[in-house]
Amino acid sequence: MATVNTLLRDCARRLESVSDSPLLDAKLLLCHAFNCSQTELITRLHDECTPPDVLELYIQRRAAYEPIAYILEKWEFYSLEFAVRPPMLVPRPETEHLVEAVLVHMDDLHADIFEIGTGTGCIAISLAVQAPNASIYASDIRLEAVKLASENANHHKVQITFFAGDLFEAIKMDTTSGLFDVIVSNPPYVENSAWGNLSPTIRNYEDVNALLSGDDGLDCIRRIIRVAPDYLRPGGLLALELGETHWPTVKTLCDQAGLEHCAAHNDLSGLPRILTALKPR
Repeated sequence: MATVNTLLRDCARRLESVSDSPLLDAKLLLCHAFNCSQTELITRLHDECTPPDVLELYIQRRAAYEPIAYILEKWEFYSLEFAVRPPMLVPRPETEHLVEAVLVHMDDLHADIFEIGTGTGCIAISLAVQAPNASIYASDIRLEAVKLASENANHHKVQITFFAGDLFEAIKMDTTSGLFDVIVSNPPYVENSAWGNLSPTIRNYEDVNALLSGDDGLDCIRRIIRVAPDYLRPGGLLALELGETHWPTVKTLCDQAGLEHCAAHNDLSGLPRILTALKPR
């Protein structure tokens, strides 16, 4: 009979052609199959075991490039666990920098915050957990996303007002005076021509409309930057995640929209991935 360690190594080998982290993938799938934590799995490495029947299905799904998060039906973001269902985007580590940029700006933790394109709700919910006195609103064009984000908000016991609709059209309010202290979004920003070069894990499973945004990847970002000043209070923050080559163009768009103090914030790879800009006071 094989040991847990032998099983782990065998599963990792089967995933080498589809994953940059086959050992980690195998470990997560084994934990899911055995219904145990990673710590528990490590303590059992030398134990003999019979593979659970469901493990083979998990390995086959991952070998077909299905995202790990879809198999586990959950994923961690900002040290919180979120339910994830296809085709919603899987929360990514670089987006945590977007949450951090907003929190750094928020001297007043009673701020009004609006997130565009909430998906799983990971950004809005992370902000709500970190700033429980903030009033947070979030929208998504997909009703399924709004439902999933609401479920995640209920799980984390935070109050967020969700809207279904396209960008600012989702808000049914009088915004003539500027309602929000913060507008934040991880919008679609992939160039149409780049679609074929994306990993099958993304291309075959995740929502194309949450990824592609025109010939240069900036169609959605242009719309947000153009309209955001009408929805921000004086001194309010606009924070966006960008594609790694977008910063120079986005800086010009912010200048044209009358935003000031535009800044790029690098991810862990040193790439300018987060934009922050302020509405003049």
